Amino acid sequence: MRTRPLKVALLGCGVVGSEVARIMTTHADDLAARIGAPVELVGVAVRRPSKVREGIDPALITTDATALVQSGDIDVVIEVIGGIEPARTLITTAFENGASVVSANKALLAEDGAALHAAAEKYGRDLYYEAAVAGAIPLVRPLRESLAGDKVNRVLGIVNGTTNFILDKMDTSGAGYSEALDEATALGYAEADPTADVEGFDAAAKAAILAGIAFHTRVKIGDVHREGITEVTAADIASARRMGCTVKLLAICERAADGASVTARVHPAMIPLSHPLASVREAYNAVFVEAEAAGQLMFYGPGAGGSPTASAVLGDLVAVCRNKLGEATGPGESAYTRLPVSPMGEVVTRYHISLDVADKPGVLAQVATVFAEQGVSIDTVRQQGKDGEASLVVVTHRAPDAALSGTVEALRKLDTVRGVASIMRVEGE
Repeated sequence: MRTRPLKVALLGCGVVGSEVARIMTTHADDLAARIGAPVELVGVAVRRPSKVREGIDPALITTDATALVQSGDIDVVIEVIGGIEPARTLITTAFENGASVVSANKALLAEDGAALHAAAEKYGRDLYYEAAVAGAIPLVRPLRESLAGDKVNRVLGIVNGTTNFILDKMDTSGAGYSEALDEATALGYAEADPTADVEGFDAAAKAAILAGIAFHTRVKIGDVHREGITEVTAADIASARRMGCTVKLLAICERAADGASVTARVHPAMIPLSHPLASVREAYNAVFVEAEAAGQLMFYGPGAGGSPTASAVLGDLVAVCRNKLGEATGPGESAYTRLPVSPMGEVVTRYHISLDVADKPGVLAQVATVFAEQGVSIDTVRQQGKDGEASLVVVTHRAPDAALSGTVEALRKLDTVRGVASIMRVEGE
């Protein structure tokens, strides 16, 4: 074993960063044995130096992250500060000054991953980011390495623990969205500002990263169709139950049947209770990968939190340090297919549409005519009426999303349709 330690700088010391520092200290001997050399934490960049950080030598704390990554003697920089800037500049500066980088920054990678990969390649450094997608769940490396010889056609899963917790509570307890969100916040699953989670931004960033790796093409967060869960109601959950389904926020990345394009989307969807994703409870994540040779693979586990995310960071640290010792680099960006990302309107989906309609003869015929005119085939219809008002629930066969959206707009114009109570896609069948 080499006795001279590999030097590591840590950018950020919040929930994840502090856990990374703790594991590096308490498991130092094991890490050294697995790497082939000891690792030494030589600096921790933070914004608030006065905060007490148990187990971390105060002498390591600095507010000058730029000087830390410019020092020239750092082997690996671990970036867990998040956001676009200053993280982007700090990572590229680290590459320029001889350091490889381990990051958990999904937002940055989904927005500017191509440029970061290019900078890593230019300077001969590693860029690893297992922790950016699904916490402790090994997903990036299996896609990037284990399945490198296969053709991945679809990635489907639950990649945000906060929204899964909220939807699970709405399903199991009958709670409304606001009530379930309050419980998630009280338990620490939701941030004080939960927008990134509940509006789907977090899941969309992860979908962009997964699609790019799976399909060997460049997908940015702006390419991902995004819908959150704020409009999901207890009535939607109950309606799903009547269909033998539950509601999940899904990230879906697919290669077109002709192989000429890909799609990436995040939205709530009804899935059958028989589907394995339906049983993913509370704040857990699960992802299906469908490949031509390997078939269906499922990855399941905690998708967030200090310890799970730190586990993924440390796994990357070991891999990058091994590469350093071997004077090599791991796999970089693979975007050779250059496949275009199709818009959501071209995606073929099923819809569950709940309408408030007048309870009188001929309404169903009018509604059915609208579907026929838009070229959308109806699978099932359920109608309930009382005191002159009625609810009409229509489940469609698969059709282009644009046709389904056009159908909804046409339905809104009918005099007999009082309103569209809910619209949700149906997946997993």
